[in-house]
Amino acid sequence: MDVPKPRNYYTQPQFIDVNGLSTAYRRKGSGEPVLFLHGAGSTRMWLPMYERFSESVDFIAPEHPGFGETPRPDWLQNFNDLVIHYDQFLAELDILDFHLVGWSLGGWTAAEFASYYPRRLKSLTLIVPIGLRLPDNPGVDFFKLLPEELVDLLFNDKAALETVAPDPDDFDEICQAHYEASTFAKLIWSPRYNLALEHRLQRLDCPALVVKAEDDRLVPGAMADRFAEVIPGAGTVTIPDTGHALCIERPNDTAVAILKFIQEND
Repeated sequence: MDVPKPRNYYTQPQFIDVNGLSTAYRRKGSGEPVLFLHGAGSTRMWLPMYERFSESVDFIAPEHPGFGETPRPDWLQNFNDLVIHYDQFLAELDILDFHLVGWSLGGWTAAEFASYYPRRLKSLTLIVPIGLRLPDNPGVDFFKLLPEELVDLLFNDKAALETVAPDPDDFDEICQAHYEASTFAKLIWSPRYNLALEHRLQRLDCPALVVKAEDDRLVPGAMADRFAEVIPGAGTVTIPDTGHALCIERPNDTAVAILKFIQEND
């Protein structure tokens, strides 16, 4: 399938073979390696937040299997497959120790990776992550929302939305969005959490930070709070005037807060 190019922020990726899967990634900067795992959208772009990171660190932003310009392989079934994929991805780049940052779906993926390979991490940052069970506040069912409802809950700042929104009249973009949504569903349809993750995260001994949005209308703020509770010694920071799409709404503020944490724990 030909992958369409977004209207804004598109950059040509590099590709690397990871156990037979041609994996797209973008990399810029120097210094400490920082692996960033994206959420369920805003792929194929070098976002302003990425550029801000690259001014201070070696910023590496791969695209998950089934997202952006990385094809979805038949073997992708769950987060264990993503963890193994990224372990091999890092091996191909000859990176052993690194700082790990994950946003939303990428936050869940980063948490899973950290629970399996805690000694490889110099630090862990989870940005409005998902993946734990909140019995009293399960939040929004993503898959019951119309596209316009989902976007409305995702973005509090509609001006920021316009910078990354796909062309609604571009049929290829509609197909790409459906393709990525089907990958997202494949990963989290059932269950929408990992009951074992709370226990496994207690293995971590690296510095950890949970980044919260001031007004996340898509994922309950209690989710971020719960991650901070179960990760030993984890701190929190709230980015003001933001929703779930804080990486796009306040790219500089979000990057600066995380870079400060990384530099303090380098």
